[in-house]
Amino acid sequence: MRLEMGNIYIKDIQFADTSKIEDGILYVDKGAVKAVALEDEHIKTVTFDIAKPGESVRITPVKDVIEPRVKVEGKGGVFPGIISKVDTVGSGKTYALKGMAVVTAGRIVGFQEGIIDMTGPGADYTPFSKTLNLVMVCEPVEGIKQHEYEKAVRFAGFRVAAYIGELARELTPDEIKVYETCGIKEGITQYPNLPRVAYVQMLQSQGLLHDTYVYGVDAKKTLPTILSPTEIMDGAIVSGNCVSACDKNPTYVHENNPVVHDLFEEHGKTLNFVCQIITNENVYLADKERSSDWTAKLCKMLDLDGVIVSQEGFGNPDTDLIMNCKKIEAEGIKTVIITDEYAGRDGKSQSLADADVAADAVVTGGNANEVVILPKLDKVIGTLDYVTKIAGASEETLREDGSLEVELQVITGATNETGFNKLSAR
Repeated sequence: MRLEMGNIYIKDIQFADTSKIEDGILYVDKGAVKAVALEDEHIKTVTFDIAKPGESVRITPVKDVIEPRVKVEGKGGVFPGIISKVDTVGSGKTYALKGMAVVTAGRIVGFQEGIIDMTGPGADYTPFSKTLNLVMVCEPVEGIKQHEYEKAVRFAGFRVAAYIGELARELTPDEIKVYETCGIKEGITQYPNLPRVAYVQMLQSQGLLHDTYVYGVDAKKTLPTILSPTEIMDGAIVSGNCVSACDKNPTYVHENNPVVHDLFEEHGKTLNFVCQIITNENVYLADKERSSDWTAKLCKMLDLDGVIVSQEGFGNPDTDLIMNCKKIEAEGIKTVIITDEYAGRDGKSQSLADADVAADAVVTGGNANEVVILPKLDKVIGTLDYVTKIAGASEETLREDGSLEVELQVITGATNETGFNKLSAR
């Protein structure tokens, strides 16, 4: 597949009477985006705010982060199976609004939602302190179930992101990047001396509030399959989970998956980037065995020389990670795994729930139990009512001076490494 990505850089966001993008400034009509968000009857109210890098602003509890995009040429549309029809995407031309994001927040759904600080030490750990954020805070109707509220907010976020993205349809991008992969036969002919490499992405799929969606389908209902890496750039994979904030890949990360982008940078130079293989992380042993068997089988059938495997979540999915690593290595394919660690606040605990000698090439995103102090900030978008209940926090989290003592895992997209989320660790 061949996809042209047109990047349009947003320099500022302002509220205005009309929604438009002009001279790099995104003007947002509050009434228009509010109407888009409130199309779902499960949302009682929604408010919009803007958070800019360097401001003394804290956003919490964060549910998802989405980069607005619009499909301007080619088959399908953005977020297929969610916003657009279920057409295979990843080809043609797509525009992305860079430097900004739509952030969904509001009353807590599960205990594993996060915090984004736009300044201070917390900002150092999240990429979303560097983006201009249009934040929508949703309040649910009374009596709604948690998973229904999560779905309503998720869809509202995608609708608003699609609305914002549509504003760019007639613009001229600031830059255009082309991403293209070959068919298997063509790739072997074109790059006979380069190692054949694929990316195996493990998707969180452990159940209610722990789900990822592929073309609108819950990943736990799927078997491992092959994607063209350009498909995710059109939003083929989206987040629907509320796992620990540093461990979940917001939709923004799926759209901008750094492993995919790094592999494309080396494609045709040091390696042949063959494809992306997605697999799930289910709870039962039989499901783990089945998925890891199929993943290894696909890697073998594609005659791969090397594979990068990334994990989403921690604990139970550590078993899936090691199963994938062992079985792919057993097929004679070199494997590198990307994970993070939960080694305790003192760093002395076993950092992964599973291990094997086959996992001899590991990239870590750091220890998620590391304690950080987040100072009191001037403004909170959302609410601090649930800050002690977020995974990585405790009843002692909120201190007398208004600062927060938390583990690193409470920060959305957090990593100890340069870059964002554990997917970007090198």
